[in-house]
Amino acid sequence: MHAGNPVIPGWYADPEAAIFGKTYWIYPTWSDDYDRQLFIDAFSSPDLVRWTRHPHVLDVRAIHWARSAMWAPAVVAKGGRYYLFFAANDIQSDREVGGIGVAVADHPQGPFRDLLGKPLVGAFHNGAQPIDQSVFRDDDGQYYLIYGGWKHANIARLKDDFTGLMPFADGTVFKEITPEHYVEGPMMFKRDGRYYLMWSEGGWTGPDYSVAYAIGDSPLGPFRRIGKILEQDPSIATGAGHHSLLHTPDGRWYIVYHRRPRGETAANHRVVCIDRLEFDARGRILPVRMTRQGVEAHPLR
Repeated sequence: MHAGNPVIPGWYADPEAAIFGKTYWIYPTWSDDYDRQLFIDAFSSPDLVRWTRHPHVLDVRAIHWARSAMWAPAVVAKGGRYYLFFAANDIQSDREVGGIGVAVADHPQGPFRDLLGKPLVGAFHNGAQPIDQSVFRDDDGQYYLIYGGWKHANIARLKDDFTGLMPFADGTVFKEITPEHYVEGPMMFKRDGRYYLMWSEGGWTGPDYSVAYAIGDSPLGPFRRIGKILEQDPSIATGAGHHSLLHTPDGRWYIVYHRRPRGETAANHRVVCIDRLEFDARGRILPVRMTRQGVEAHPLR
């Protein structure tokens, strides 16, 4: 039994994937005009094939400062609660209200409510628009916020309760870690003691949207671009990017991403897909083969 791609119906993008207990979760952006992006849905599955929609796990009515463009969720389970980081309002300068917020819930299906009553990051730092956040937990328990649009990527240390950011040893709060050709959509993971930074390149509305990566020896880099691992296959889909990863307890890796179906040209006609992610003997990420059949059923044990 295969999931088929797309794995969930409807126009969705920027999927955040997570495993909570014995359940897979996907939290995507609702792909529509900015003034209609007023909520975030979630989807759960026991096996990557059968998916259940949980509508409006976060709604703009719970975030008094948000008015549009609710984007790119990132979800963390900690201390029996669930924290959803999101971007809102697509701010273009520090004179506007918006940026990256945090919501909290007692269950992965929500309902999520505003944790801070204001953005966690509400201004530009190092040229990075405050969007496209992800959260990385290092082996020592430190959580990092990695984010940035407008071709700049920042990393910052999160407080233990996610209510703010902590300075690094040199007193700075935001450190730029932008690799070559970076555009947006950063995420980080650790494998065999090395730090992998992944991101999206190209224009999100075009066919050349794609995913590239680098490897560093610390979460602060330096990160030198290695190359692309996911890009268009015109026979299947274009605009493949803004991804996240799943790593199962038995060692399988999956890439969860959006793409534009063959023949579609509308900017917001994007769908969520899952394919396998694999590494070579040196730890390099192998090119991802986009498929229509998707992945096999794989229940969590």
